Amino acid sequence: MSSQSIYLVLDMENDLIHEHGPNGKAPFGQQAKERGIIGKTREAIRKARAAGLPIGYVRVGFSPDYRECPDTSPVFTAARKNGLFKLGTWGTEIHPDLAPEPADFQIVKHRVSPFYGTDLEPILRARGIRRIYASGVSTNGVVQAIVREGHDRDYEVVVLEDCCSAMSQSEHVCAIEGLKRYCTVTTSTEVEFK
Repeated sequence: MSSQSIYLVLDMENDLIHEHGPNGKAPFGQQAKERGIIGKTREAIRKARAAGLPIGYVRVGFSPDYRECPDTSPVFTAARKNGLFKLGTWGTEIHPDLAPEPADFQIVKHRVSPFYGTDLEPILRARGIRRIYASGVSTNGVVQAIVREGHDRDYEVVVLEDCCSAMSQSEHVCAIEGLKRYCTVTTSTEVEFK
């Protein structure tokens, strides 16, 4: 079945949200747990697959020597300092409850944006995709980036709000409010993948 839509699962990797990961007891992990985003995302993936949508997993990752990591970025400098997001390690694997299937797309990024320096746009164009369903961590990071850049690249973007979280509930709410001008906001229970 061919689809003009894709569901992108954003940065749902162990270093950020797994209970045994470095952020498991920190704000990212705690917000993900409190909001129940892993279970809701698992159900959204199931629904998207049943509707015939391709699934793409976007994750941030760097070479072991962090050669792609910018010295000017506060967030990525902190990741390097703490040994996070090293490709080829458990930390950059997708949370096991959301395990990718062999036909799923894997997009590795070295910045906040899933578009910058990745193969995302060639994948979307090759498949004739016009609509992006998206969710993940964090709402005010990668989710905002996919919405704003997707909008400016003429994609229709739909955010599954209950499958997103940030470092705090207030950051999440503020980010969602700011995105409503650029995308459709729905939930995993209300979404109709098409």
